[in-house]
Amino acid sequence: MDPVLRIDSLKKYYGRGENETRAIDGITFQVVPGEFLGIMGASGSGKSTLLNCIAAVIRPTSGTIEMKGQDIGRLSGKKLADYRGKEMGYLFQNFELIDNLTGKENILLPVSLHGGKENAGSERFDKLASYLEIEDILDKFPSQMSGGEKQRIAAARALILNPGLILCDEPTGALDSKNAKALMSKLLGLNQEEGATILMVTHDSNAASFCSRIMFIQDGKIFHELRKEDGEDQKDFYDRILKVLAQLGGGSSNVL
Repeated sequence: MDPVLRIDSLKKYYGRGENETRAIDGITFQVVPGEFLGIMGASGSGKSTLLNCIAAVIRPTSGTIEMKGQDIGRLSGKKLADYRGKEMGYLFQNFELIDNLTGKENILLPVSLHGGKENAGSERFDKLASYLEIEDILDKFPSQMSGGEKQRIAAARALILNPGLILCDEPTGALDSKNAKALMSKLLGLNQEEGATILMVTHDSNAASFCSRIMFIQDGKIFHELRKEDGEDQKDFYDRILKVLAQLGGGSSNVL
């Protein structure tokens, strides 16, 4: 199976000489279709820089990032905009909804910006609204929604164009434990039922336990990797995650 995403010898350095910071220092990995990959690491470990490189927000110092076999470092203009808008879906910690747009309008914003056939009555829109249980809040503005509702609207927006990869940056960071678990259950369902490919940066070991694989990053390098074994339940995987976090200098879900 060809990977959706291929990262090869990726480096991102800031500064020079004694002031040089190696945010990413030679990372190599692949993401296959339908995978749910988590990335964990202490603050400053390089995980957010990695996510920003994949999103083409910042350019790496060296190395390559290929999306479906295409080197994104060679993209510019409309092709780069299409990559960011159509191939990637984004789910952020602070929702990033537009305050003066309704939930429905926020979801359809990528369609307006990047084109597509989806609308408020399309099969995909209706399916996402039903699955994410947001049908009753589509006409509300973000100020009228709870944090969990905002994040489910944001999830629908990230998925509306059926992107090749969904990038999640601390998606449970602004949610209480109940809403965090509900959101992760929905993302897992989309991964398993729709084959959505998800790459998630998280500090939360509970959220990470929903993933099928986790990469732990330290000092810009891959420190360790865990895969959920066939038949392994979520609690056992969670316990294994905590053991790795303890090696990184902690052990609780809030240490990273």
